[in-house]
Amino acid sequence: MYQPSRQISSFNIAGFQYHDGPSVFSKLTVGTMLRLVPEPDNPHDPEAIAIYFEDTMIGYVPSSENSLLALLAFYGHEGIFECQVLKADSTAEPWEQVRVRVNVVDARK
Repeated sequence: MYQPSRQISSFNIAGFQYHDGPSVFSKLTVGTMLRLVPEPDNPHDPEAIAIYFEDTMIGYVPSSENSLLALLAFYGHEGIFECQVLKADSTAEPWEQVRVRVNVVDARK
């Protein structure tokens, strides 16, 4: 069976409450597409991957999940991923309010 994409990871957005995530929370619904942006010059983590909603930085891929994404992005393959909201729950603890999944996309279409 053909699958246009396949999930490779899911996690809560790291640092959501410390970045601009709360300012756009009401726009983050299940299925909302997000953008992954590698930050190889990040002084705290050279494998950091920021997560954006439109032009707003809302947090990071957790460091426990960013190694493969950073490696593939380093070698020019960052376009093979899509990031999508799985859960947006305003009643959850701030660090658990938004859960996302990262899929690898089939480019053979």
